[in-house]
Amino acid sequence: MISPTPAPATVPPPPLLGWRLLALAYDALIALGLWFVVAAGFTLAHGDAVRGGWLGLLELVALWLVTGAYATLSWRRGGQTIGMRAWRLALRGRDGAAPGWGRAWARYAVATLSLLAAGLGFWWAWIDRERRTWHDRAGRTRVLRLPR
Repeated sequence: MISPTPAPATVPPPPLLGWRLLALAYDALIALGLWFVVAAGFTLAHGDAVRGGWLGLLELVALWLVTGAYATLSWRRGGQTIGMRAWRLALRGRDGAAPGWGRAWARYAVATLSLLAAGLGFWWAWIDRERRTWHDRAGRTRVLRLPR
């Protein structure tokens, strides 16, 4: 008796760029809340609003790190930030598992550069045949749209 061959595991399709931008907009609101907390800490420590100089640079680095901690921790724990969860998006490594810390931070760093370059790394998904962005490629990850 011949046993039937198992059906290949179906991989959800990559999301269109619009879904990713909607998730990014939601996550920007979360980041804004975190930034208020960080800025309040700097203001309390300094006694006044920080206005440039080395302390301003330190505050900028702290904002970047806090936002990165939110994103990478979310990606490591469940493959989704709050914004990604709202739009049924999930981040996976090439092996289908959540990315490791190194890959998550590499992805975050390249995403930052991509945004600073007027979002060029995001728009790249329009011409990429796998709909992957620069940070997907740098982190060796992919974003999938989960079924309902």
